[in-house]
Amino acid sequence: MNYELKALQLKAKQSIYTLLSGDNLSKLHGEGYDFSELREYQIGDDIRKINWTISAKLGKPYIKELHANKELYITIATLMDGSLYFGDGNSKQKTLAQVATTLAYATQYQNDLFQGISFYQEESYITPPTKQLFHIEAFSTQLFEAKLLHKKLNYQEAIDSLFKKIYKPSLLFVISDFLEEVDLSLLAQKHEVIAIIIRDREEENPYNLGEVTLNSPLSQLKFDTFFGKRAIGQYENRLEQHDKKLKKHLSTYGVEYIKMFTDEEILKKLMQLF
Repeated sequence: MNYELKALQLKAKQSIYTLLSGDNLSKLHGEGYDFSELREYQIGDDIRKINWTISAKLGKPYIKELHANKELYITIATLMDGSLYFGDGNSKQKTLAQVATTLAYATQYQNDLFQGISFYQEESYITPPTKQLFHIEAFSTQLFEAKLLHKKLNYQEAIDSLFKKIYKPSLLFVISDFLEEVDLSLLAQKHEVIAIIIRDREEENPYNLGEVTLNSPLSQLKFDTFFGKRAIGQYENRLEQHDKKLKKHLSTYGVEYIKMFTDEEILKKLMQLF
């Protein structure tokens, strides 16, 4: 038994079941059970929705709108390779796993359909659309235990594959460190997409290492270098330009996004999205 994984799952489950309350109420109007608003009848409205009692009292026909009683399809997709192998105790990968697990438990808590899809270098893992805890925990285990060191994902192939794998319009969470260029425009045309960017603070603000041997987490490559003030400046500038381009792309196609650092309280940060 992996006690660290079990502790992660337990923390995610407890945070959802103790801090969240109430079900998801769709803003769409339609057949349902929860009252939304009362308004005057307009030409073209379904006359079956007229509330005759209220209409008789007010002397005009009135419609009683209801919240749509719809079941959401929520897909959590992760893009994973060696770039997540970073931080103390492999914290980026663990944070990604906890974020995905927390969202999955929230989906189950709200009685919506969950589907998990994870992409690695040469394979993918997918759950069926489900409300069962078994599939949520199996997905969580996959993310936590995936061997990522020296693995490199073709991000665009993964995104193209993701588009083909999701059949129904969904609320789609895409979770990754987004250090590679991505194109989510096609996904955003079909789904409501939210990008969750996982980063480590030392990754964005590295410190002076001096003479050092660097090992690439994406390959077997090693090289000796002097990682000082100049190298740090060049690195930070490239990362800043990359992130500006990423945010512009996401904003252009209406993709909401949030950046999650490995030392942040996950549920508190996720609540900003909702």
